[in-house]
Amino acid sequence: MNIPPSSPPALSPHDGFGSNAAEYERARPGYPAEMIDALRRHLGIHPGARVLDLAAGTGKLTRLLASAGFDLVAVEPVAAMRVQLREVLPDVEVLDGTAENLPFADGSLDAVTVAQAFHWFRTDEALAEIIRVLRPGGGLAVAFNRRDESVEWVSEMSRLIDWHGQSVSSYEHTDWAAVLRGAGLVDVAATEIGWQQPMTRALLADRVRSVSYIGAMAPDEQQIRIDRVVALAAGFAEPFDLPYTTLLWTARRP
Repeated sequence: MNIPPSSPPALSPHDGFGSNAAEYERARPGYPAEMIDALRRHLGIHPGARVLDLAAGTGKLTRLLASAGFDLVAVEPVAAMRVQLREVLPDVEVLDGTAENLPFADGSLDAVTVAQAFHWFRTDEALAEIIRVLRPGGGLAVAFNRRDESVEWVSEMSRLIDWHGQSVSSYEHTDWAAVLRGAGLVDVAATEIGWQQPMTRALLADRVRSVSYIGAMAPDEQQIRIDRVVALAAGFAEPFDLPYTTLLWTARRP
């Protein structure tokens, strides 16, 4: 069983995401609409529910949550990401904050969502804080997008950027159900949703640049990796699909 440590990876999200927030917004995948059905089914949240999208980034999940009619607030610690988020969703309340120190009263939220971010948190502190701000019976959703490496060129992309050699890839191998149960949460459920992101070679370049550890590299080092990955798609008709599986775990506060 692989459970993330209470300390985050040595690389901070501020290192790569702050300088490449625009590329992140352009090229990172969103989330499939089926996620909303899963949240309603497993967490019982409906329009009007008070929902926090934690570590919201540029709003990749936030915009899907907003379309579902939730009473929504977003928290994001990286200033450049908040700028992008406010441009995309000007009607959503956006706050500066971290998972370990949330600016909400005890029991004030119906649900908390965390997409593509929990591996950056100090796990024990973050879960304790999330449980604090959830009402009894309130729900937590942890989601990650994973590239579908059963597709040959996608597997080669991961090899070229040394994805599996980096600590930030650990979320793909973590037993998140065990993590949530270990924090005392109940009704843990797992859902997988396969889907495709339309892609061009220009977007693929931005997609590589938006990876946290690549964004923290010197520009010439970044470009070497970008050129190698984009070459994989040299013969593809545009747009082409970058396939993903969205992994979703849901649980409730007792």
